[in-house]
Amino acid sequence: MPDLFAASRAANVARAAPLAARMRPRRLADYVGQAHVVGPGRLLRRLIEADRLGSVILYGPPGVGKTTLAEIIATETRRRFVELSATASGVRELREVLDAARRRLEDDGQRTCLFVDEIHRFNKAQQDVLLPDVENGVIALIGATTQNPFFALTSALVSRSRIFELESLGPEAIAEILRRAVADRERGLGGERVTLVPDACDFLVETSDGDARRALGALEIGVLSSPGRPLEFTLELARESVQRKAVTYDSGDTHYDCASALIKSIRGSDADAGLYWLARMLEGGEDVRFLARRLVILASEDVGNADPRALMIAVAAMQATEFVGLPECQLTLAQAVTYLALAPKSNACTTAIAAARADVRERGVLPVPRHLQDKHHAGAKRLGHGQGYEYPHDAPDAIAAQDYLGVEKRYYEPTDRGLERDLAERLAEIRRRLRDGG
Repeated sequence: MPDLFAASRAANVARAAPLAARMRPRRLADYVGQAHVVGPGRLLRRLIEADRLGSVILYGPPGVGKTTLAEIIATETRRRFVELSATASGVRELREVLDAARRRLEDDGQRTCLFVDEIHRFNKAQQDVLLPDVENGVIALIGATTQNPFFALTSALVSRSRIFELESLGPEAIAEILRRAVADRERGLGGERVTLVPDACDFLVETSDGDARRALGALEIGVLSSPGRPLEFTLELARESVQRKAVTYDSGDTHYDCASALIKSIRGSDADAGLYWLARMLEGGEDVRFLARRLVILASEDVGNADPRALMIAVAAMQATEFVGLPECQLTLAQAVTYLALAPKSNACTTAIAAARADVRERGVLPVPRHLQDKHHAGAKRLGHGQGYEYPHDAPDAIAAQDYLGVEKRYYEPTDRGLERDLAERLAEIRRRLRDGG
């Protein structure tokens, strides 16, 4: 029996929805951004137009249009759109949805697009439940995740899916979405007679960090909380609406990507970039002890003997960070970051120990030369351990011309940067004297 009040109820729900939800585009032609994925001729667009969707994983940060794109795909391919949240659904709910999709296909020929938000939160058993119906075409699965699917999802599901990475929306895309929201009389703020001042629009774009939902939320708060119409949405109103910007940061990809950017910036001697990535991680709530540990590692890995003081400063920064904590330790970490960035760089020690360990793993293990063996035990003299050892302090410059390895090997090759320039000259002289016997 038809529900005479269904349309009225749907309209009431739609009116209560936030601006970001109301402004979701309904057709692919109206979708803003992600041209590298859904632009003309791109793979996902071709799949949609050819109606050969299969299983799709949309991977990207919040507010870039994953849910919107999923709804558009269902509309464009004339499928029934069913949405599940991985945080609120178990195996039983999942099986019920799949059974209903199978019945619709069998009874009416109607196909189903199953959208699973935060699919990375499904455990292995839940992901495995999806596989048969994905393979048989009973459902077109669209999973949305903010986590790297190659780490967060099972290999079985990844191998059966096409993965598309969505990027944070660019400034022009966010600005266009804001302009549409101000002008749209049906779903947006067109009836509110709002004028969005250019510098206010620029501020909302800048503070949104590519998140359309955040920009629209600030716009809506500013408009609805301001008395009187027509309303001029000024920069001052924009600042009040945004308040303090929340920094997007998580313990998954963002953590590793920012840590990688920090280390690579310091390694590349860019102190300003190093300070930015340090600030980004601090604002995101990163564990300062993790930051301190990474700086200690970098001091040896990338600076090494080109400036041995770098390790001293990094270790001191680690101890100070443990001792004083936040917020004061940000000063210590900043000092360490800038010093390490500006220090001369050498990875000679890093490559040296890597080469030596590779020899130990992959070649025959060298015996300890008899004259270097320990002689401080009973029976050492009878075995000849330690016989013939020359005490270096009795030799000129404390360099005794004797064999310490048994074979000719060169692992440490100092650079010509920083202190290693002097070390390289000394090493060359030592090697000559050891080789020539004095």
